[in-house]
Amino acid sequence: MPDHTNTIRGLFIPLVFVALWSTGFIGAKYGLPAAEPFTFLSIRMLITVAILALIIPFFQVHWPRRVKDYIHLGVVGILIHGIYLGGVFSAIHRGVDSGLSAVIVGLQPIATVMLSAVWIKEHVSATKVGGMILGFAGILVVISDRGIGVSGIDMVGLVFCVMSLFAIAIGTIYQKRFCTQYDLLPGICIQYVATAGFVLILAFTFETREVIWSQRFFMALAWLVLVLSIGAVLLLMWLIRHGEAGKIASLFYLVPPFVAVEAWFLFDERVSLVALGGIALCVCGVAIVMNAPEKART
Repeated sequence: MPDHTNTIRGLFIPLVFVALWSTGFIGAKYGLPAAEPFTFLSIRMLITVAILALIIPFFQVHWPRRVKDYIHLGVVGILIHGIYLGGVFSAIHRGVDSGLSAVIVGLQPIATVMLSAVWIKEHVSATKVGGMILGFAGILVVISDRGIGVSGIDMVGLVFCVMSLFAIAIGTIYQKRFCTQYDLLPGICIQYVATAGFVLILAFTFETREVIWSQRFFMALAWLVLVLSIGAVLLLMWLIRHGEAGKIASLFYLVPPFVAVEAWFLFDERVSLVALGGIALCVCGVAIVMNAPEKART
């Protein structure tokens, strides 16, 4: 008889995690008409920190003891949550389709491999180089199909997406080098505290901080806080505990297609056949990079 428990662990739960993660782009587009990007993120982070502070005592976890540990976690938080989310939210606020922003940010594994080769001198095989070229070619196809300016893609929004891409790539490498030894929940909480401070400064510096306290805003905020910032993190903890974290990485390249379907269904974001071809190239490029064999150790 088939082992249904292993099937759930190995396929269903990782797919649920990726599906939930993809809705972050949708939640941003749904809620941003009610608040500016960094104002929205400030509220989201403060509520998330408050919830984590309430639930962490129920877990057997340990907080870091050294000041430099908090600094490392704060840097990761600002990169992965502050600049990454800030860039995505700002791009969508400026009219960039949630689907396109997901496609660009979805190249994160490619950018991480590229930066790792430069920063920590990791080996990059010819297969990975081919995957990178394919992924970036897909982005060019998607962008050329829409055009830039006037009725096409907002150039500043596009820059925000690229900024987000490299922020999460750098943050991933930084976390790999300095933050792998901490318990996940306290580490995430410290990251969110640092992020809250970062986005609050930007909100008070560049935004009016006006919020339309509508049902739509509360729904988007509740989804992003409870389902993304809390639920997805706890689900990730479960996956790591059961040895499935590696499979999460190989499934992240499914996020752009998920977002494209969700954005079409909820916001009527039309995707042409040419753009679909570009998305397919991106997905294939990332898949090649993620699944390329590592250089044999001697």
